[in-house]
Amino acid sequence: SEIPPVLPMERIAPDEVRDLGRGRWLLDFGRAFSGVLHFDMGMPTPIVPDGYPRAHGFEAATRKGDSFITVIYGESLEMMTGDINRVLVAGMGLHDGGPRHVSNLKGEQDNSKCFPKDHEGVLSQRDVFVFPGKGGGGSGGGDKTAAEMISRVRQSHFTTHGFRFAEICCTATAPVGVHALLYRTAHAEWGTFDSSNVLLNGGYELVKNAMKSNMLSVQSDCPHREKLPYGGDLVANSPAALHMFDMSAFYKKTVRDWMDAQWDNGAYTETSIWQNLNDPEGIGKGAGETVWATAPPVITVRHMQHYGDIDFLRETLAAHDRWLKFLTKEFDRGMEEKGMGKNLMKYFGEGSGLGDWLALRGRDTYLTHVAFYMAAARCVAYIANKLGERTPARRSMAQANMIRRRIALLYMKNGRDNFDFPLGRADHTPGPELGLFTRIVPGEKRCAVLKNWFRRSGEIWTGDEETLFLKELPASLKEEMTWTGELTKDGDEYDMGWSQWQGFNEGIFGIGYALKTLSDFGFHHIALRKAAGFGFGTPEYFLRHNATTMWESWWRSEDLYSRNHPMLGALAEWMPAAVAGVALHPNTVGGRRALFWLRLPRSAAMLEYASAVQGSAVGDYAIAWRFEDLPDDKIKYDSAYAKVRIRVLVPPGGVGTLRLPVGSSKRTRYSISKSATFPDFSVAQREADAKCVKRRRRRLGFPFSWEYDRANKSWYKMANSKAIGTPCESFLFGVMPLAAQW
Repeated sequence: SEIPPVLPMERIAPDEVRDLGRGRWLLDFGRAFSGVLHFDMGMPTPIVPDGYPRAHGFEAATRKGDSFITVIYGESLEMMTGDINRVLVAGMGLHDGGPRHVSNLKGEQDNSKCFPKDHEGVLSQRDVFVFPGKGGGGSGGGDKTAAEMISRVRQSHFTTHGFRFAEICCTATAPVGVHALLYRTAHAEWGTFDSSNVLLNGGYELVKNAMKSNMLSVQSDCPHREKLPYGGDLVANSPAALHMFDMSAFYKKTVRDWMDAQWDNGAYTETSIWQNLNDPEGIGKGAGETVWATAPPVITVRHMQHYGDIDFLRETLAAHDRWLKFLTKEFDRGMEEKGMGKNLMKYFGEGSGLGDWLALRGRDTYLTHVAFYMAAARCVAYIANKLGERTPARRSMAQANMIRRRIALLYMKNGRDNFDFPLGRADHTPGPELGLFTRIVPGEKRCAVLKNWFRRSGEIWTGDEETLFLKELPASLKEEMTWTGELTKDGDEYDMGWSQWQGFNEGIFGIGYALKTLSDFGFHHIALRKAAGFGFGTPEYFLRHNATTMWESWWRSEDLYSRNHPMLGALAEWMPAAVAGVALHPNTVGGRRALFWLRLPRSAAMLEYASAVQGSAVGDYAIAWRFEDLPDDKIKYDSAYAKVRIRVLVPPGGVGTLRLPVGSSKRTRYSISKSATFPDFSVAQREADAKCVKRRRRRLGFPFSWEYDRANKSWYKMANSKAIGTPCESFLFGVMPLAAQW
C-alpha cells in the first residue's frame, strides 16, 4: 500500500513573543517539533536595519536592493546570549557563546568554509523570503509590487525544520497572526499511555514528541540536520513507534528502501539510503554495522506480528536470506580483522562497532555484533516458517541456535556467572540484560546471572557541561542535591554521577533490555525506579532542563548532540506494556491477540493508577487499573492494604490473555466480571480527553526548571509548572459506573 503523505497535522500558537531588538523577534512555541512558520495574514513588512543581526543578512538581496524577511529556527536558546543556539542544531561550527561551549579552542571547529557566507560560521536552519524592491516595485520588477507579494506569502514550501523557537527579522513591530504547522507522515496515532506519575508521563511524552518530529516519509534520527533513517535507531525504537502509530505502510516502505540499497553481495547498509557514514564499523564489503544493517529483517518480523501481511514476507524473504548468507560467509573474517576472533582472548571491550550507542558505560561491541547475527538468522527462520518454506526455516534456526550456543560458551567461560566476555570486568553494556532478555543465558544459570547483575553500581560523571554546572551552582543548592542523592561530596568537592538502579547508564538497546528483563523477571519495582528516577541519566534530567523532546545523549550538550532525537526512547514501549499492562502478544500475527500482564508497584506512593491503549489491525486493546480504598494519609501508602480495580477492553475479533499479579498475602482475593451491556466508548473518550485538556492547561505536570542567570553566571532553580507529564485518567473508568450491570 502507498505510504500516507506528509501533511500539516497540528497548528501551534506561540506561547510567547519576545522583542530582541533591532527588528528581531523571538517566538517560543512551548515544545519542539518538525514544521514551518505560517503567516496567516501574509508576511510582516520588512525593514532595513543599520546592520543585520547575526545570520539574518542576505547579501544577494541586499546587492540588488531587494527587501527580505529571514526566519531562523532552533530547538533551544544559547545560554550565554539568549539567542537561538544555532550550533546545537547544526552539530558543528562556531558557537555564538564563544569558547565556553566548545571542547576545542575557538576557531578549531570552524567549518565556515563549507557554509554560505550569510550563515556566519554556523550552518543554520533558515528561511529567506525575498521581495522585489523596498515595498513598491524595484529591481525585481514583475507584475506585482513588493507590498502585494508580502501580503500574499504565507509560508515556505521548500522544506521543514526542527524547532521550538523561531527568530523573525527584520520588522518594526511584532509579527501578528503567526502560527507553526507541525508536519509529519499522516499515519494514524493509535497508542497512548497515562499514569499518576509525572516522571513516567513526562518520559513517554518526550519520546512521542520526538517520534512525531522524525516521521517525514522516513523515520529519521533528528529533524534538522542528518534526517537519516539509521538502522540501529529503528531496531531500538520501532517497537515504540508500532505502539504509538499505525506503521503498516510506513515500515513497508522502510524495508523496501533498504532492499533497494542492498549490495549485489547481499550486504545491507547502515542507513536505508547508503551514506558511507560508519561503514568501517561493519564487517566490510559494504555492510553497515551489524545491528544497524539487520534492521530490515527485524522490522519485517515486527510488521508481521502487528499487521499479518503474508505477501510482504514473500516479497522480502529472498533479500533477507541474502543478508544472512552474507553474514555466514563474512562475519567471522570481519570480526577477526577487527581483533575480535572467535575466542575473544585479545578483546577488552569497546572494539570496532557502534554497539549500545551513547551508553554511559563502556560498550561491548562484539556482543551486539554477534547477537544481531543471531537475530538475522532468527528473523529469516521466522519468515520462512510463516511461508511454509521448511528447508530455509530449519537451516536458519539451526544457525541461530549455533550462534546462541557460541555466545553462551564465550560469555559464561570465565566461571563467574556474570555473562561477560572472557577478559571483561562486568562493566560493559549490554551485558546480562541482553543475555537474559534474549534467553542466551542457559536456564540453569539465569538466577545466578541476574543476581550478579544486581552487583553493578553507578559512577561519577565528569562531562563538560555538568562540570560547568557544578562550578556555577550556589553552595546551598549543592547541599540540597547532596541530601537528595543527586550529588556526592568528597571534602570540598561535589560530583555528579549516574545510578545503575535509579536511572540509566544504558545506551539505545540496553534501555529496553534492562527494563523488560527487570519487569519480566519479577523486579518490576526496580524497573520503575530506573524509569522514574531523578537526576543525571534520567528523563527527569531532561525535563528539569526544559526538554519537550527526547535528547540524543543522557548528558547535556550545548554544541553537538541533538535535543530532538528519539534514539533513547525504548522506555516508551515498556511503559504501556509493563507499567499499564497491555501489549500485543509475543506470538501474535496481525495483532489478533494481546497480552494483559498487570505488574503492580510495591507501593501506591510510586504509582496510584495507569492506563494504555494499544492500537492494532483488529481494533484497540485497552487497559486501566487503579488502587482504591487507599488511606487518606499518603505516608501510610507503603504499608497499606488496598483494592486494585482493573478494566480491560478487547476489540471484536481480538483475543486477550489476562495475566494477573500474584497475591501479596493470604488476604488477597480476585473477582472477574464482564459488562452485560455495550458501553458508549466515544462519549467516554471525549469526556476523558476534555478533562485531560483542562488539566494540561492548569499545568499539572513537571514542576520546575533550571535557569541560568547570565548576569551573575550562576544557575538557579525556578518553580515553573509545565503541561508535560500531567497525569490523566483513562476513559475506561468513565464508561460505566461501578453500579452498572456487570
